[in-house]
Amino acid sequence: MKSLTLKAPAKVNYLLDVIRRRPDGYHDLRMVMQRVNLCDEITIALTGTSQLSVSCGKDGVPDGPGNIAWKAARAMLDLSGSGMGVAISIVKNIPVAAGLGGGSSDAATVLMGMNELLELNLTDQRLMEIGVTLGADVPFFIFKKTALAEGIGEQLRAMPPLPAFWVLLVNPGVHVSTAWVYKNLRLTSREELARIPEFFRTTEDVCAMLSNDLESVTIPAFPVIADIKSAMMRMGAMGSMMSGSGPTVFGLFRDRESAEAAGSMLTGSTGWFSAVAETL
Repeated sequence: MKSLTLKAPAKVNYLLDVIRRRPDGYHDLRMVMQRVNLCDEITIALTGTSQLSVSCGKDGVPDGPGNIAWKAARAMLDLSGSGMGVAISIVKNIPVAAGLGGGSSDAATVLMGMNELLELNLTDQRLMEIGVTLGADVPFFIFKKTALAEGIGEQLRAMPPLPAFWVLLVNPGVHVSTAWVYKNLRLTSREELARIPEFFRTTEDVCAMLSNDLESVTIPAFPVIADIKSAMMRMGAMGSMMSGSGPTVFGLFRDRESAEAAGSMLTGSTGWFSAVAETL
């Protein structure tokens, strides 16, 4: 039977404004997000049975219906009306619950892969409509461009070209509950909204935009996040910030060597997750 092996990239947030709480319990956001080439690897295979299976073998990642990739595959099978079965295998390289969008990227990749394998010929727009029912960040990974995301994250506009960066990602391994962060957040007022440049001529333009409202909740509870940010700046990062609801911190560097050296110094004796990636 047919199969595909695809890469599911992580993302970082350069901007995350939380504007208002919605009646449905979600929040209206304003975010600037870019993909980086730290990727999960996903193999999707059609099978002769009617079974749907997901295997990962990573702590914190369920193998069955609790996995968002399983839900994505189920949605595509239901849409196709096919009696096909699907076996999905995930090699998890992106840390779990880290603010890097790994689960959402996996789901988006399954939607796109299943669209191809089942020959459904759905447009990206249609896949994004399906994706937002699974998770707010899923449409971004189908969009495949650096984006300004509004609403709950599903209203996407392509950003002007950004300078290329090497990105150091460091995750100290603390558990941050996204629901807890949003519950304790002071919302951004309109007067406080960060300005987004119309053009990004220099790396400094991007670094000047770095802002994440969720840090105001997460850093007081987990000061190690602020410590990592400060250390990255001392080690040559042009800018550093927590991604999403954390706890991963990213630093933007001009070259790979500087990013790798900083990563080694930061994590050498800690056992923390560290990776250097390029922006996509």
